[in-house]
Amino acid sequence: MARTDDEMLTISQVIAEIRVPRATFYRWRQLRKGPKSIKLPSGAVRIRRSELDRWIASLEEAA
Repeated sequence: MARTDDEMLTISQVIAEIRVPRATFYRWRQLRKGPKSIKLPSGAVRIRRSELDRWIASLEEAA
């Protein structure tokens, strides 16, 4: 599947990609330290691919 900036990722997809436990991801969400997420009317949570990439880039240390 091709990646696009508009791709909407599930929490399972995000934690598999960044390799952290689900509990860690939810703690980051609670502390507002994780990537921005979207809560759909169904209650499901999604993270835009562009937001995940931006968040990861923000964590990189300056060389």
